[in-house]
Amino acid sequence: MFNNNKILVVIPVLGTSDGIPRKHVRLLNNKPLISYSIGIAKASQYVDDVVVTTDDSEIALISEKFGASVIRRSKELSGGDVSLDAVIYDAMVQKEKQAFDEYDIIIIIQPTAPLVKPTTLDSSIEKFEDFDIDTVISIVEDSHLSWGYDSNNQRFFPNYIERLSKDDLPKSFRETGAIVASRRAYIRELSSIGASIDLIELSDEESINIETYADWLVVESYLKKKKVVFVVNANSEIGTRHIYNCLSIASKLITHDFIFVLDEHYTSGIKIVEDFGFPYKIYGGTEELFGILSEFNPHIVVNDILDTSEEYMLRLKNEGYFIVNFDDLGVGAEHANMVFDSLYEHDLSETNVFTGYKYYVLKDEFYFQPSKVITQDVNNVLIFFEGKDSKNLSILFLDAILSTNYQNKINIIFDAGYENIEEFISRYESNPLVQVYQNISNISEFMFKADLIITSASKTMYDACSLAIPTICVCQDELEKTHVFANASNGIINMGLGEELTKQEIVAQFVAIVNNPEIRIEMNNKMKRIDLKHGFENIESVIQDKYVEFEMNK
Repeated sequence: MFNNNKILVVIPVLGTSDGIPRKHVRLLNNKPLISYSIGIAKASQYVDDVVVTTDDSEIALISEKFGASVIRRSKELSGGDVSLDAVIYDAMVQKEKQAFDEYDIIIIIQPTAPLVKPTTLDSSIEKFEDFDIDTVISIVEDSHLSWGYDSNNQRFFPNYIERLSKDDLPKSFRETGAIVASRRAYIRELSSIGASIDLIELSDEESINIETYADWLVVESYLKKKKVVFVVNANSEIGTRHIYNCLSIASKLITHDFIFVLDEHYTSGIKIVEDFGFPYKIYGGTEELFGILSEFNPHIVVNDILDTSEEYMLRLKNEGYFIVNFDDLGVGAEHANMVFDSLYEHDLSETNVFTGYKYYVLKDEFYFQPSKVITQDVNNVLIFFEGKDSKNLSILFLDAILSTNYQNKINIIFDAGYENIEEFISRYESNPLVQVYQNISNISEFMFKADLIITSASKTMYDACSLAIPTICVCQDELEKTHVFANASNGIINMGLGEELTKQEIVAQFVAIVNNPEIRIEMNNKMKRIDLKHGFENIESVIQDKYVEFEMNK
């Protein structure tokens, strides 16, 4: 009830339907379509009664199951040529007879608009606080350059005087049909509209009316939409790999809402997300972080911040979030719903841990690059060690290569964290073979042009493998020695721990691979057998399964 006005919602539903046969009883995201409009009305804080008027027994049964009363429509009111006004008037009269009372406001809700929010329905009811308002109709903004058609002269004509951009056009709206609310006095067999009309504007999402299969798919994607928060950082210490991983995932979340939450102290990460144009918020401490989470109210929290603490993870868990962590070897990992670590392929006893290359998500730029075609000669060598290259492996390998008879191009790439870039450049600036780059944005192009890549046993080897480029891997530390993907069966030569290598060993390996195109062709063929372009789909699939379990166990 609103201001002593008793309110009835009438939902008109025929058993037959245009476009999609029997659409009102078909399952939309696991619930009958008719159940959504009933749920919208029952969730209102003002609606007193909800009635479905129908000619169909199955619709009647389902409607009662979801809490609506039912008016069985007569045959005379069930034809396709019967006016909606007559149907609504009949339902109102019959319902009032059952209730031994009259209603003050009658609201028509169409069952084909399942995305209308109960708060929007309440807002339309609140407009009747103005006693001069007779009817409220739902609309949506529809400002476009439009054309009419003159059937007599068989020609199109513009509905505008001047061609303007959408933002400069005068505001225009169209009725959605989702909600029509009128005072009882205006509900008649031939009309449901009063003289004084007010409008309630719907969002684009709420305005979708299911008429076709395409509409159905769009609505279902909205109903399945999740809110995702990415908690991730980047700086010279931890590099940018983590933030680009999350950016790659976020770029594929077309049907979901997401936001990046970034520590104010990690300015390089903030700059990267800002340049991508993705939504983000900055926090200055744990309380601010959880304040942002509370405000956004996500279904899923993604952490790509390396090792997590037990305290942090338990707090997320107690807030009821579904938690997905990447590359987390910390004590908090056991409290995550899922942990993905693409660099580890050995068996782990934890049932929430998913490891191996099939959970690696390539940056978008790698998807449109073709596989490498191996040529007789090596004309371009790329050296790239992720992170700070604290063991100076770039220098070790470059000096070794320059000591051979190799006379072609050598590109060196450094992450932003490499601190000795000026010294490195001055050391090799007189050598025409060597080109030095730092913190580049189009690494796939550099990699694709290379005939041989020398890199660490890190995620860069996955990028190289996705392009099928012969690769030599060198472990920067003991941890990288556990990254078992770097092996000959995957087309990668693993030389082991870099600090244990001699110049002679490096020269021998380099010369062997440069002088033997057969070896490079074999490496290329092995790499092409490995699918690295479906990492997101693999992650999405297991998250969906686990999330269903999570929801069921709530």
